[in-house]
Amino acid sequence: MLGGTRVLLQTALNRPYTQDLTLTGMRLLRHTGTASVLDTRYQVPVLPAVTTSVLDRVRERKALRIGYFDDSLPYVFSNRRGELVGFDVEMGLELARDLDARAEFVPVDRAVLRTGLSPSSCDLVMSGAVVTADRALRVQFSATYLDETVAFIVPDSRTPAFSQWSNVRAMGHLRLAVPRAPYFTRKIQEELTDVEVVPLDRMEDAFGPQFPAVDAIVATAERGSAYTLLHPEYSVAVPQPRPFKVPLAYVIAGRDTALTSLVNEWIELKRKDGTIDALFAHWVLGQDSGPKRPRWSVWDNVLHHPSGWR
Repeated sequence: MLGGTRVLLQTALNRPYTQDLTLTGMRLLRHTGTASVLDTRYQVPVLPAVTTSVLDRVRERKALRIGYFDDSLPYVFSNRRGELVGFDVEMGLELARDLDARAEFVPVDRAVLRTGLSPSSCDLVMSGAVVTADRALRVQFSATYLDETVAFIVPDSRTPAFSQWSNVRAMGHLRLAVPRAPYFTRKIQEELTDVEVVPLDRMEDAFGPQFPAVDAIVATAERGSAYTLLHPEYSVAVPQPRPFKVPLAYVIAGRDTALTSLVNEWIELKRKDGTIDALFAHWVLGQDSGPKRPRWSVWDNVLHHPSGWR
């Protein structure tokens, strides 16, 4: 076992968990293969140099090292048991199993989306990464596996005002926290002509006392809803009409073509065999099998789709 490693998805970070129990009580929907979480408080072994392809290295090591961002609700997060869980944790376990490899999860800095992903740190990043044109210049994305809906996170009392683009425009000057990516800034400025953008590196930062005062936080409905569970005085507003989408994909280390091709085919397989739908229902829509106490649901409580559309 590698130094500083906790097996069976037990996180080694031991952060205090103050989240809503309906979120942090969640467990993996499926248990597939073996996995470990590498603790960056210790020296994480550098991966061997790539001689042919990242994919060949995975096969030789019989291990798939999966990078994740530590601010990726509901795609990767720690539950109250200290287990690393979420949509992309399960997808990573599935991919490792299908490659007949063990999964190694390691936290990586979100800066790799700007600088590129070195194959010395991990084989790929599976952590709800949004595809944008500027990022695609620097990193190799896989095919997309999910689309998210852009939304505003606002205090409860302001939800109706931010639910229609016409109402938002009528407010005049707005100060908005926007993820630090030119794509998001450009889209918001196309919709709203009188806006001051406050760059946002981590979603959780926007709720901290040191963050500048803003009128709203630009996020997506899917992950914004998870953060409103941690901060219940806020709600998610999806502006109508024409809500716009952003695609999610995985980041391939070293722009490796062999691994990219395999992951693309694998995503299509997981789409067709129902895996992506099942995990989306569990981790994003908040649906459980069997009669249980109702909990959060992006589908019903934010996107407001009729139940017959599921």
